[in-house]
Amino acid sequence: MKDIDLSEIDFNNMGGWPIPVKIFFVAFVCILILILGYVVDLSGQIQKLENVERQEQTLKQTFKTKYLKAVNLDAYKIQMKEMQESFGSMLRQLPSKTEVDDLLVDISQTGLSSGIEFKLFKPENETFVDFYAELPIKMTMTGSYHQFGTFVSGVAALPRIVTLHNIEIQSEKEGGQLTMDMTAKTYRYLDQEEVAANRAAARKKQRGR
Repeated sequence: MKDIDLSEIDFNNMGGWPIPVKIFFVAFVCILILILGYVVDLSGQIQKLENVERQEQTLKQTFKTKYLKAVNLDAYKIQMKEMQESFGSMLRQLPSKTEVDDLLVDISQTGLSSGIEFKLFKPENETFVDFYAELPIKMTMTGSYHQFGTFVSGVAALPRIVTLHNIEIQSEKEGGQLTMDMTAKTYRYLDQEEVAANRAAARKKQRGR
């Protein structure tokens, strides 16, 4: 190799190279291939390692979450039982279908006992929402501020859930009386047959679009 002038080597005529040059070139190419293969393989192994480390963190987090759930299982059961009891208590505040008429009478009687006079007391069509129905009642009444306040307090004290919406109070031109317009909403729970029927109707309506 010492007697070989590299500047005289013709890369277009590799077959004419001296044997030592050929051996050196082949060895160099082999070493280069080994180095490139090592680098490529190493990068792939690094990527796999990073993926495994990420999976390890995910599995650790999943294990931690499930472990905490298992440790607190009894507490979750107690909490679930309390929620069911609370939900049952709220559900009992919703009248059944047969009790709605009695509730309407209670609202009307509350107004009369407050000293107000109904000009309009009109139950509207029910609106179904999942497991309960919403019944709006349009009301127009006359009275004083004190009588209106007594009526609202009386409605709030009813054992059933009644909410008041869109309250408007205006002064009468004659007599000094006030007129109050509002919508009262009461609710009733639906039995299983009604819930199933409403869901079937909703699905049918969606398919018809």
